[in-house]
Amino acid sequence: MMRIRSAALPFVLTIFCGSCLLLAQQAPVKRFAGPGSMTFFVTSVGLGKGGDLGGLAGADAHCQALATAVGAGHHTWHAYLSTQARGGQPAINARDRIGTGPWYNSKGEYIARGLADLHGDTIELARQGTNLFKQSALNEKGQVVNGAGDTPNVHDILTGSQTDGRAYSDDKDHTCNNWTSSGAGSAQVGHSDRIGGGNTSWNSSHATKGCSQKDLESTGGAGLFYCFAAH
Repeated sequence: MMRIRSAALPFVLTIFCGSCLLLAQQAPVKRFAGPGSMTFFVTSVGLGKGGDLGGLAGADAHCQALATAVGAGHHTWHAYLSTQARGGQPAINARDRIGTGPWYNSKGEYIARGLADLHGDTIELARQGTNLFKQSALNEKGQVVNGAGDTPNVHDILTGSQTDGRAYSDDKDHTCNNWTSSGAGSAQVGHSDRIGGGNTSWNSSHATKGCSQKDLESTGGAGLFYCFAAH
């Protein structure tokens, strides 16, 4: 009898440890992380040149500068922007630039656990939705971003992305020539308030009319974009 129990012990321990790991993976994240825990924000201002952000490097630098100004410069900040395959360079997906989460807004309120629920990668996660709405998609100063019904409405947020956070692969311009154009082209935007246009996507609602600052403003934008703490 003792031999049977001894032989079964490794199996029991394996099941037990596996269950512990599963529970750890499913453990809920904090719904409120408190002041000073910001790992996500909408830029309070754009760069003023329409879709010309100075490429990804320029957009990242803008995120870093805004975060530093409010005491969050200890993180490495990346703009949530995709780029398309151009000039022999491969496409870059916005979702691959922002770390793994969890993310909290400038008031310490929960936004998303990780990439899967941020983008609704499964039917269940898509049903649950992410916690990105007008009252939670705040700028780095803790302010609500003007949305539908406000004056001016600036809820169009530059992303250049599909709803899954990945770049477009067709021949159309969805990124204002990879964030270097303030004239010709177009950019895909999401709605920070999840309202308007028959599409409630935070990251992929519609295309802009063009890439100038005036073009962005004409559809409800100001050249704003999302910033995430990648590290």
